[in-house]
Amino acid sequence: MSDNWTSRRIRKALGVQKCNGSWEAAVEELTMDQVISIAKEKSSDLTGADIRAMAREVIGTCQSMRVCVDGMRPKKVIQAMDAGDYDGKFN
Repeated sequence: MSDNWTSRRIRKALGVQKCNGSWEAAVEELTMDQVISIAKEKSSDLTGADIRAMAREVIGTCQSMRVCVDGMRPKKVIQAMDAGDYDGKFN
């Protein structure tokens, strides 16, 4: 398996071998800065038109892995991004 997989990069950023797999047991958490860093590292492999769209792809992988971002579940982070809460990170 390639080290370039998004899930492997997330696990590396978290410093874990495996994520819990359930929201009830989820303790892993990334910051938005870590998400943006992963998106930039993987920019050639992601389909998003800009860094915001690529970060959304990484957050989608976090949803599948049961990893929170900035203390929120990934779907809430996407809603916060849509509301403009993270505009400062992308400008």
